[in-house]
Amino acid sequence: MMRHLSLTTRLTTLFAIVASIALAILGGVTMIALDKHFEAQDRDVLDGKIQLARNLVTRIDSSTSLAALPGQFRDAFVGHHDLAVTLLSPDGKTLYANEAVRFPAALLDHANAARKADFKQWQDGGRRLYGTAIAFSTRMPGTAPVIVAVAVDVNHHAVFISKFQRAMGMYVVVAALVCGLLGWLVVRQGLMPLYTMKERASSVTAGKLDLRMPIESVPVEMAELAATLNQMLGRLEDAFHRLSEFSANIAHELRTPISNLMTQTHVALSQARSNDEYRDILASNAEEFDRLARMISDMLFLARTEQGLLLPSREEIELAHEVGALFEFYEALAEEKQVALRLIGSGKIHGDRLMMRRAISNLLSNALRYTPSGQEILVSIQEERDNVILSVRNPGSGIPADALPHLFERFYRAEKDRSHLKFDNEGVGLGLSITKAIVERHGGDISARSTTEATVFSMSFPRQ
Repeated sequence: MMRHLSLTTRLTTLFAIVASIALAILGGVTMIALDKHFEAQDRDVLDGKIQLARNLVTRIDSSTSLAALPGQFRDAFVGHHDLAVTLLSPDGKTLYANEAVRFPAALLDHANAARKADFKQWQDGGRRLYGTAIAFSTRMPGTAPVIVAVAVDVNHHAVFISKFQRAMGMYVVVAALVCGLLGWLVVRQGLMPLYTMKERASSVTAGKLDLRMPIESVPVEMAELAATLNQMLGRLEDAFHRLSEFSANIAHELRTPISNLMTQTHVALSQARSNDEYRDILASNAEEFDRLARMISDMLFLARTEQGLLLPSREEIELAHEVGALFEFYEALAEEKQVALRLIGSGKIHGDRLMMRRAISNLLSNALRYTPSGQEILVSIQEERDNVILSVRNPGSGIPADALPHLFERFYRAEKDRSHLKFDNEGVGLGLSITKAIVERHGGDISARSTTEATVFSMSFPRQ
């Protein structure tokens, strides 16, 4: 049931319960201490009377003095209205009783055997009595002891304790309510940073993802939560920003080929043409469609890779062997551009063979595109203690420094002018993004550095 209540209500209720229990325990301890205090007072009074009775009884040395004992008791205990005193002769007859009080038979019977006073509490009619009985020996030889029973009326103590109990109960109830109210105020004030965070979170929208939780104004216990939420908002803002850019880039990249296809189709339909002309137009359109299909396939590959839907199969890969196979694939294109391909070093990693071949192929294709004729592309593989590094170096004019941080973004190209894109063999800016996604899926990282003479892309993978 508690899980359906608000945190403020839970803490307030628990605070009130704990306060009530603490006050109740305090009240109980106070009642016990008060009762013990009254009992000690009554016992002190009775001890004094017992001592007085002992002094009177121990003086008895004859039957004459025994007969005068009741009068002595009357004189000694006169004026004690709350005190009941009974004197029993050795044969059990009542010699003196200042009040008609019935002492328990068990208490009187026990008096002969007791070495010290045994105090008990009992009810006699509407009175509550607390007393004892004890036997005192006289100086008369061969005579049984005289029993003296004394008791004090403790009704006033019981009434006081009863009133105190009622007052204490009311105090506990009122104090619990006050503690509950104060607890609610304290909890409400203490949870105010949560309400602030709630209001700030409710203000976050698609257009206001830059809002953050106030870390400085929240308690230490909530600062970590606020920092975590800020990190989450940062990731959401970054993802939303990338998604917006991705959507804009897709629209930009698809607009040109679709516009070309529509223009060519309308021009072809505007007048009758020969079969050869129609065949050329359809062949051109087929190239455009093929390029569109490859771009869409690349975008789907990126999306599935980033969402973790493509899990690489794990097998041992000899990187030198994969690079050699790709050299054979690009050999004709390299000869056409008069570019040499060279490999140095070797190394092994564990991963998905097809995905790794695609990543290396993207780097080689990119290098062939920008390497001047008569130059050499160098692929080096180096095994270090914990990593295996594959680098692709191609000479050229280099990449501007401000463009290096953006090379692995989707649809990014260092060339600012996009008017030359006709969807021929030019890339559309997804190759390096795909390469980065593949490398990261294998637990590695990729980097690029460039000078005015050459550009180097390096992929680093863990050895295991």
